[in-house]
Amino acid sequence: TRSLSITSAEQSTIEKAQGDKVTLPCTFVLSEEDEGPLDIEWVLIPADNQKKEQIIIMYAVDRIYNHYYAAMTGRMQFTNPDPRSGDGSLDILNLKSADTGTYQCKVKKAPGVQSQKIQLTVLVKPARTKCSIEGSQEIGKDVILKCASQEGSPLLSYDWRRVSGRQELPATSMLNKNTGELLLKNASQDYSGTYNCVASNRVGTDECSVELNVTPPINTAGIIAGAIIGTLLGLSVLAFLVFCCCKKHREKKYEKEVHHDIREDVPPPKSRSSTARSYIGSNRSSLGSMSPSNMEGYTKTPYSQVPSEDFERPPGQNTTFAPSKVAAPNLSRMGAVPVMIPAQSKDGSIV
Repeated sequence: TRSLSITSAEQSTIEKAQGDKVTLPCTFVLSEEDEGPLDIEWVLIPADNQKKEQIIIMYAVDRIYNHYYAAMTGRMQFTNPDPRSGDGSLDILNLKSADTGTYQCKVKKAPGVQSQKIQLTVLVKPARTKCSIEGSQEIGKDVILKCASQEGSPLLSYDWRRVSGRQELPATSMLNKNTGELLLKNASQDYSGTYNCVASNRVGTDECSVELNVTPPINTAGIIAGAIIGTLLGLSVLAFLVFCCCKKHREKKYEKEVHHDIREDVPPPKSRSSTARSYIGSNRSSLGSMSPSNMEGYTKTPYSQVPSEDFERPPGQNTTFAPSKVAAPNLSRMGAVPVMIPAQSKDGSIV
């Protein structure tokens, strides 16, 4: 006896890229013996066997029901608006990585029942691929060109090619397709140019470019010498400024100390008695230093009238001195202090 049968080719796995559209096939043929109502269901079988199947969309009693699975609302539909024609295939639009799973199509028309499972894998295309250079771009150095995609389902594969000058990669290059690193050993100026990296997986590709410019080594000795000289000059200027500040501070401190010492060393005022004694002593000293020739021009004043310690007597009792008959020479011009000295007579007596 004939019965209901599914005629679409069995596909155990379908891989699609995120954002694409997929059609899960489910075509069937009815038999004359199948007289019951036609029911078509699409369900999502969870990875955990303990969980129940989730109905996605259903056709029953000549109506379509598509409100069971909120995660796909507005993104799924029957490929044929009238599944009674024998086409119960399902279209899923704008695929997401969360749509990955096992889907099952069930066709019922009593007494016939048939089903078919399809594994859907939603992959993410490589995206936001970036290229970079690691290492010194100098002649004789090793340079590494790096390539990495920020998005993309594994397994990602990377491939480098040269798009300027010589198309082939340098003979010393070593490529790692899994990590995206291209090692250029003992680089020369011939290695300079534009390099392109292509990242790919089973559902798409993405690429980026980088410019390599190999140059002669930099004169590091001159740079180091310049840095040392600049540092020394800076230290010299700093030391000079510190020296000036210290010197100015010492001068201010010395001025304050000298000013303080002068005020402390000022002697107290002398008494009248001490002044008289110092006056007589200075006169006697000057008398001893004078020669007889210098003594003739002075007034012949009695020796007894020379100022003495009688200055200590009370006022009114001091001895009165007779004025000199001969004016004393202006000794201030000669640098001497005028004093009163005794005179000598012709017979040798002192008057």
